[in-house]
Amino acid sequence: MCGRVNVIDNPELQALLKKLGVDLGLPDRSNIAPTEPLLMIRQHEGRNEVTQARWWLTPSWARQPDQKYAMFNARSETIATSRAYKGPFRYKRGIVPVSSFIEWRSEEGVRQPYLIEADSGALALACVWDCWEGQLEGAEAIIESCSIVTTAAAAQFEAWHKRMPVMLSSDEYETWLNCEQPLAADTPLFRPELKQDLKISALSREVNHAGNKDLELLSPQSDSIHLAA
Repeated sequence: MCGRVNVIDNPELQALLKKLGVDLGLPDRSNIAPTEPLLMIRQHEGRNEVTQARWWLTPSWARQPDQKYAMFNARSETIATSRAYKGPFRYKRGIVPVSSFIEWRSEEGVRQPYLIEADSGALALACVWDCWEGQLEGAEAIIESCSIVTTAAAAQFEAWHKRMPVMLSSDEYETWLNCEQPLAADTPLFRPELKQDLKISALSREVNHAGNKDLELLSPQSDSIHLAA
């Protein structure tokens, strides 16, 4: 599961972008929710490029964009066979660079948010994207959209959620982005394992409301718990 992400333009995130061949300053954004735009890196004619994609995939074959089905996460177990995702998995793979994401678990009947960060300070989340073209409100429209790929939780992460986003290591970037080379449905990139150390911190429950974008809400409300890869 991955339902909120944060992008803080820190040196670690800039280092990740440079590994992807991108030199770009980013505005700080917190508590980014599905249907909002995400920064995405993809390959075009053998080079990495930066674009924005709506975080809720609209398949190219859909009659109209809608939110009838939850399309902000793509399950790795079915991505190669799903009608909506098998094409993007083969031909339209990308990376969403973030500084952290937010996960929830129930504690005494209350939905408690937690900030998930890499010790390195940045994460490269695997995504798939698609491009829809058609008529919206009587005008021609083009919508590029994406879903973040999820896998089963690593053993260390299971106490927080049963699923987690696919977090790519730096030596996996090219394999994932190079759509000239197909990937097997059981690609090792989807293994439920931590590829880097994580730290987890409780956040204010005000984060639960997607409209709350104050960067101060990312301040930890507890000591961090470290998960070793």
